[in-house]
Amino acid sequence: MNRMSVAERRQQLVGAALTVARTHGIDAATVRAVATQAGVSLGVVHYCFEDKSELLRAVAEQVPGEASAPVIEALPERATIVDALAIAVETLWRTMRENRDARILSHELTVAGLRDDGLTDVIQTQYAQSRATAELFLTRIAEVTRVEWTVPLGPLCRSMVAVVDGYSLGWLVDGDDDAARNGLHGYARYLAGLTRPS
Repeated sequence: MNRMSVAERRQQLVGAALTVARTHGIDAATVRAVATQAGVSLGVVHYCFEDKSELLRAVAEQVPGEASAPVIEALPERATIVDALAIAVETLWRTMRENRDARILSHELTVAGLRDDGLTDVIQTQYAQSRATAELFLTRIAEVTRVEWTVPLGPLCRSMVAVVDGYSLGWLVDGDDDAARNGLHGYARYLAGLTRPS
């Protein structure tokens, strides 16, 4: 039998939880369902995670990175801030469209955390990770375009998370591709105006 380290097993279980949650919703991602999806016993899940809340915390930490990693990787080594942000928006938009279930899951995690005091730290972790990812993106795009931000990164990261979440949720509800894509490009133009050459 293939023996996994605890870290590897945890990652396997997080992957199983993501699969269940994307397919059937966050409420369906029970410890039993995750064990079944991963092909392990309940005891293995309980050995790696204290409870469902801890498992969801691990899921929440991974969800923001899934959408953002391709965006950061797509940034060119040299470009104007306007062009680089346009590339970032197109990559983000393509990633959102190709991973609609992941966007639904992200919103579901937020609602679950708001309704269940035991999951409050789950959504706090999710949003902290989203803001950290936004900061990584803003730092990286400033480097490759040789600009600096004229406003503090903290508030800017919060606004970025809010805008992306807002357009994402609106798109999931009304399915208006043009409105979502054009809105994100509009926000990118706003961001470009908050820079100066470094």
